[in-house]
Amino acid sequence: MKFTPSKLNTYMFFKLPSAFWSGVRVKSIEETTCKVSVKHRWFNQNPFNSMYFAVQAMAAEFTTGALVMFQVKQSGKNVSMLVANNKSSFTKKATGRITFTCNQGILIKETIQKAIDTMEGQTVWLTSLGVNEKGEQVSEMQFEWTIKVRK
Repeated sequence: MKFTPSKLNTYMFFKLPSAFWSGVRVKSIEETTCKVSVKHRWFNQNPFNSMYFAVQAMAAEFTTGALVMFQVKQSGKNVSMLVANNKSSFTKKATGRITFTCNQGILIKETIQKAIDTMEGQTVWLTSLGVNEKGEQVSEMQFEWTIKVRK
């Protein structure tokens, strides 16, 4: 699969329907950076008139996961990937359109190469920052990915 926002959004429709129906959409993906946005609306709200934390987590996780998938494909190897842990902090109510960005593609590439070179599983913590339309950070999410070359 070629990594374009359109193809990733189609992938999300079939493989992650709860994220798709919540409004999570890939806006851009490159070797080093992935951006995903989601708009606060009735379907993804919490009782406090802002975006439910799990919707933010889906969007943030997809920025990191799409970059891992991108780098796995670039490696040409059969590599498994799985989230082992996550941490979140919320600094402002998430209203309007929230854009999450992960720009750690190079770190991912290095981690995958280390897994290939050593044939041992590796872990990497990746961060996705969520900002509102005013450019204010509303959340920071970290995901620990496990990377392992399949034999």
